Amino acid sequence: MNTSATKQKVVRIGGASGFWGDSMVAAPQLVKLGRLDYLVFDYLAETTMAILASARARKPEMGYATDFVDIAMKPVLREIKRQGIKVVSNAGGINPRACAAALQTLADSEGVPLRIAVVEGDDVSAQMPALRESGARDMYTTEPLPDKVLSANAYLGALPIAAALEAGADVVITGRCVDSAVTLGPLMHEFGWRSDDYDLLASGSLAGHIIECGCQATGGLHTDWEDIPDWANIGYPIVECHADGSFIVTKPAGTGGKVIRAAVAEQLLYEIGDPAAYALPDVICDFRAVAIEQAGEDRVTVTRARGRAPSPDYKVSATQLDGFRCSGSLVIVGIDAEKKAVRTARSIIERTSEILAQMGLPPFTAAYFEAIGSEWIYGPHARTRQVREVMMRVVANHPQKAALEMFAREIAPAGTSWAPGTTGPGGGRVAVSPLIKPFAFTLAKSAVPVSFELDGASHPVPVPGFGVAATNAEPSSEPPAWAEDSGEQAEVRLIDLAWARSGDKGNLSNIGLVARRPEWLPLMWERITPEVVRNHFAHLVMGKVERFYLPGIAAMNLLLHDALDGGGPSSMRMDPLGKGMGQMLLDMPLQVPASVAAAIRRQ
Repeated sequence: MNTSATKQKVVRIGGASGFWGDSMVAAPQLVKLGRLDYLVFDYLAETTMAILASARARKPEMGYATDFVDIAMKPVLREIKRQGIKVVSNAGGINPRACAAALQTLADSEGVPLRIAVVEGDDVSAQMPALRESGARDMYTTEPLPDKVLSANAYLGALPIAAALEAGADVVITGRCVDSAVTLGPLMHEFGWRSDDYDLLASGSLAGHIIECGCQATGGLHTDWEDIPDWANIGYPIVECHADGSFIVTKPAGTGGKVIRAAVAEQLLYEIGDPAAYALPDVICDFRAVAIEQAGEDRVTVTRARGRAPSPDYKVSATQLDGFRCSGSLVIVGIDAEKKAVRTARSIIERTSEILAQMGLPPFTAAYFEAIGSEWIYGPHARTRQVREVMMRVVANHPQKAALEMFAREIAPAGTSWAPGTTGPGGGRVAVSPLIKPFAFTLAKSAVPVSFELDGASHPVPVPGFGVAATNAEPSSEPPAWAEDSGEQAEVRLIDLAWARSGDKGNLSNIGLVARRPEWLPLMWERITPEVVRNHFAHLVMGKVERFYLPGIAAMNLLLHDALDGGGPSSMRMDPLGKGMGQMLLDMPLQVPASVAAAIRRQ
């Protein structure tokens, strides 16, 4: 489709959810003020899939993001229908039919006619025994697949969403799909993009990537957070998309937050790994040459990305029950608060370990503690230990629930037995919860039949790409060498040179750095080497560090392996998703030429 009308067409898509639990103000704000064609919702982080698997294990009718129906859609259902706004959401989780049924019940009760399509095919749990027999392994750890799983869902792409919209659906509900697909699907439908229009698919995926985390595109989590106004009324993101793949990021007029180049650039880097090979089911994206520029107040332009043929395989996100976990905390106040917290935690673990032995039970699978408030996560980079209030957090895993029920009971006695100043906000004894461990592997697309159901009829969706994924024709480059000033040097912090955002992919931590001035990137490249980053995080990162260059936005992306204690629900750390690691790196001191330090002072 390449008509003049199509070239002039603009499709406005609002991102109303960045995760399951996002604010209830998002959908009403976007529907009332956004002048939208599409309202899209992303709910499914890997941790969320673990939560949904646990919910379905307790109640078979659950397993979807209930907020989508009860909190998001109920207040706006009539207005969505009146304005003709289409809705796409992956709220179906591991039970999309139940999600669609709940929404249909709501629509019927409101007297709103609604054609709801359900995308199916992502649930591959029935194939697990055969896959295990064939020797399939975890794609990160290479461990064999477990004997029993709670869920196994392939990351589907945008093709079935586009097909369901073409068939006339008002709402499309999916199970597991890649986050950006809820945006790419509408763009494929509206502009007639084909499955082999790889540059366009990469560009549409980038639009989806920018808005898939909600307010992270409108100033949320921005490095210069004090420059972002009116957090309480922050606007949710809108992309104005064009047929050539370019788009503008904006937000509803009169809302808080701010759409600025720096924040959008931070979001481009968020959790993408190698920017030349961001692998999605529909396309392998190359974001290296993408340019981002301010186009006016609360308007940022993003140029086209490049794309290549996708892999013949889907990534499968699966979960297994890996025993149980209990996490408890106490507040310790007064002189030497951290020392008292450490001794308290060690004593709890020592006492309960002895009780396990007396009960004839095996030891804890793992035990861990932290003193929150003492810069514990900074390790050797902590500035001070002379704090007078901390929260002691102690965590244990065990195969048997009864063992952790004992552990939970033995936390509170510390309040009268050991350190002076031990207290807490109350709330009763901590609970024992199932430990849901995620794992991932690949599965041939040809083994995953994909379809959508609409009006009681099932419609198969052919998914191409059973060949070999295209290789990267252009090798990665590096910025020009920094012209070292051999004169006087001065100490600054990395935050003076760069903006940053960090996140996770399983047990990988991703830190994106954007130079505040493009001419400073060569200096950053020289100073922030993989070795420097690895040494800085030696107390947290157990694997290698990779580094990638994005000339389009004068940025680098850092990928830290084996960095999050397993990541997601497997991790015992207070920051299992690596959200704080970018902030920690920004605080690192650097020696720079005095001329650069002077320019920083003038900013």
